[in-house]
Amino acid sequence: MLCHDRSRDFSRPGRPVWRALTVPDLLAEWMMPNDINPETGSRFAFAGPEKPIECEVLDAEPGRLLRYSWRERSGDANREELESIVTFTLARTVSGGTHLRIVHDGFVLTPAVAMAGAGCRLWLRAYKPKPPVAANAPRLLLRAA
Repeated sequence: MLCHDRSRDFSRPGRPVWRALTVPDLLAEWMMPNDINPETGSRFAFAGPEKPIECEVLDAEPGRLLRYSWRERSGDANREELESIVTFTLARTVSGGTHLRIVHDGFVLTPAVAMAGAGCRLWLRAYKPKPPVAANAPRLLLRAA
């Protein structure tokens, strides 16, 4: 299984960072259009490039933890589905800001993933012309908050 793990400290407190992860319009500014409802068990979708990306909130602790499943169906019988878990963990920094850790893991190495190269770059490249989500997420997330 493959994993993508990023961390960043923000000078802002946790509330604006949490909002950028859980308010549909703010999340759409740095990710994709969505109908997220940050309650455990709720289902939502991102407007993917080919088909909706189906998600389910697995854990939601406001201001601290958000974890959801990610199922990307290609619509192409020759391409594998991509199933994984996305976890956002927020913690207060010593200076009163927020430490955000984003982990996208659970990728199963399939032929489609192997052809795209190592790691999570397969799905990140699928959403052009936007910049890759993981590489720019902290900067764009801060702007959205």
